[in-house]
Amino acid sequence: MADRTLRPVGVTVVAVIAWISGALDLIAGIIMLFLLPVPEVVDEFGGSGALIGSAIGSIVIGLIVVIVAGGLLNGSPGARLVVTVLQILSIIGSLFLAIAYRESPTAITEWIGIVVALVVLILLWSRKASSFFAS
Repeated sequence: MADRTLRPVGVTVVAVIAWISGALDLIAGIIMLFLLPVPEVVDEFGGSGALIGSAIGSIVIGLIVVIVAGGLLNGSPGARLVVTVLQILSIIGSLFLAIAYRESPTAITEWIGIVVALVVLILLWSRKASSFFAS
């Protein structure tokens, strides 16, 4: 039980970065929804349905990551797994959006989200983090 109180700094950093990553996904999704009245953006996404779907997907992933990030602070292996899967999905989705819609204002947010998600994964699976989650 004492090991739980000695959480590695990297795990705390991961929880904060995961939260930031989730927040960026939320922001990107919200921005996409605000861009619905812009015909050029809607056309870039292949229609309003695709834009809305991308926005909702980004918002859902962001919400889940923000919620589960707290479990990382408690050393929850389940939270670690959920955040890992969601970060991978976030990278895939953000990469698609950043490349496919590079002219869109959300592209920069997507690239930032990719970098943050990669840092989260690296820190989440470090040796010290693995020891913490195994305890």
